[in-house]
Amino acid sequence: MEKIFADGNFEKEIKKMNFRVAIFGSARVKKDTENYEIVKKLAKIIGENDIDIVTGGGPGLMEAANKGHQEGSRNNNSHSLGLLIKLPKEQKANEYLTAKTIFKKFIERLETFLKLSHAVVVAPGGFGTLLELVYTLQVVQVKKNVRIPIILMGPMWVDLVRWMQKWQLRRRFVNIEDFDSIYVVKKPEEAMEIIKAAKELYKNKSQNLCPPLDKYKIKFDKSTKRFGFIPK
Repeated sequence: MEKIFADGNFEKEIKKMNFRVAIFGSARVKKDTENYEIVKKLAKIIGENDIDIVTGGGPGLMEAANKGHQEGSRNNNSHSLGLLIKLPKEQKANEYLTAKTIFKKFIERLETFLKLSHAVVVAPGGFGTLLELVYTLQVVQVKKNVRIPIILMGPMWVDLVRWMQKWQLRRRFVNIEDFDSIYVVKKPEEAMEIIKAAKELYKNKSQNLCPPLDKYKIKFDKSTKRFGFIPK
């Protein structure tokens, strides 16, 4: 049953040792569409593997994730957490959450996502999803003691990464190493391979949760400093 955490209880939840995956994506995606079903399938597999998920708790791909996780986690104790944001146009929580909390400020919500999460999946989305992706990239860039995988799901983010290569990396506003946490996948099973490997690193108390699965990583030739390719 859904439960609204009081502030103190939610802080306790953050401090638990559960391995969790954040799933970001558009609130505008409709049921029975391809993106909805892909996210739902991934979340179901995550639930079957007794892993918690964290979403924005609203409709669209957030609902797909929470619904899929509910279907997959029926035989275990994994949780589906929703971090909602208070907006002028009220966004209702979806019905598939284990627990939720509501934030007034985006920055507090974003900080909590990364406090709770040990891997991030970025599904298709708009400005809000882009904000979540860029914020995650920045925190992983500056937080040198812990690195987490950032899994880009589907083709829409590839052009953004190419833009980052062309305009940021070439001008040395970022380093090649800042892309080490990024993975590009098409299928839920590919994302799950990365998540499982990250969970093993987490269990072994590694400070770097990014597994060496180069087939999903952006390729660079560090000797020539020329760009390679992004996985197809």
